[in-house]
Amino acid sequence: MFQQTPVYDRLVAERGDIPVQVRGEADRIHRDLARVLHQAAVNPPSAPQSVFEPKTPPSAP
Repeated sequence: MFQQTPVYDRLVAERGDIPVQVRGEADRIHRDLARVLHQAAVNPPSAPQSVFEPKTPPSAP
């Protein structure tokens, strides 16, 4: 991704390889999100579609 230069090498030595760290965190978040979405698809919530809609229609007068 980055062309190796003396400045980049020095920054990596001083601060760590930030692009590699960010990529690792992005991969971890991606795995966690995929797991959560899979669980949500397997176990959908049992709440009504809208909390503003009554479960039973009101009776006519």
